[in-house]
Amino acid sequence: MEPSRASFLRWFAASWGRTVASAALSTALACGTAGAIVLTGHEAAAESSYESPYGFDRTWNAALRMVRVDLGLKITEKDDQSGYLMFEYHSSESGKKGSNGSMEFVRPREPDAPVRVVIQLPQMPRYHEQVMLDSLVRKMHTEYGDPPRPKAKAPPSPPPPAKGEADAGVSADAGF
Repeated sequence: MEPSRASFLRWFAASWGRTVASAALSTALACGTAGAIVLTGHEAAAESSYESPYGFDRTWNAALRMVRVDLGLKITEKDDQSGYLMFEYHSSESGKKGSNGSMEFVRPREPDAPVRVVIQLPQMPRYHEQVMLDSLVRKMHTEYGDPPRPKAKAPPSPPPPAKGEADAGVSADAGF
């Protein structure tokens, strides 16, 4: 029996060995590729943002006109006081079904600081958000010209001397 078993193993290794090894290697490569795709994809909560130097009112008005007029999208909700705009986004990739999109306008603390615009299209690839941002930047530059230059800040005034330092110096009436 031993010789027949050895011949069977030789026959199996010769016949199926390469096929099984090839299948195992192909499976390992496919799993590795799939894992790499899944792990390097962007999050569903990704967002794109832009710092607008044009101020809140100009940025809000340009974005509203871009979404409604230029892109022809349906605005579902807006609030300029809170600084958000929600709309139904349509593209050739989404077909006839629209997906939800939003723009957020974050007011700066300082009056001359840029307004942060955040666009979110969670059901679409990130480049759709970037295309919208690029369109907004181009629209504002076309309509309003070059962005206003930030005002030069005055250098900070030196801190007042500490109480002990004022007495340590030479007195004004030191014998003159």
